[in-house]
Amino acid sequence: MQINVTVNDETYTEEIEPRLLLVHFLRDQLSLTGTHWGCDTSNCGACVVWLDGTPVKSCTVLAVMAHGKEVRTVEGLATADGLDPVQEGFRQCHGLQCGFCTPGMLMTSRWLLDHEPDPSEGEIREAISGQICRCTGYENIVRSVRWAAEHAASSTDDTSTEEATV
Repeated sequence: MQINVTVNDETYTEEIEPRLLLVHFLRDQLSLTGTHWGCDTSNCGACVVWLDGTPVKSCTVLAVMAHGKEVRTVEGLATADGLDPVQEGFRQCHGLQCGFCTPGMLMTSRWLLDHEPDPSEGEIREAISGQICRCTGYENIVRSVRWAAEHAASSTDDTSTEEATV
């Protein structure tokens, strides 16, 4: 079947199998491999993307469900001006660690900051509670999100334009 979907502001018309999961569509068909495929049971959260502005675990969403909708992946966070403050926070505060959970953590954290620009540590921990960091380094992740919240207003002055892999 054919779907039309906008991913990171680019429109795609693609033929897909009706049972194809969104995570596989993004990774295998569009080559957007920043979204990680972890547990395949919605437990780990490494596959979080936004579907019409709402974080979803793409291993539990059929690609056909994205027809006519907008998807934002971790590849869509950075701009020509540089890294998103959340990405910069993860870089500054060593929130990356092994990097497996990072794409999902970044997408959830960006969504949190878009809805609560100055979250408490408890609000950050609650927001990321659906995701597993297998390094168990939640302290650095929380610190990274706080860094992003504190530096968001001045991010255009503070962020580096260097490429970073997240």
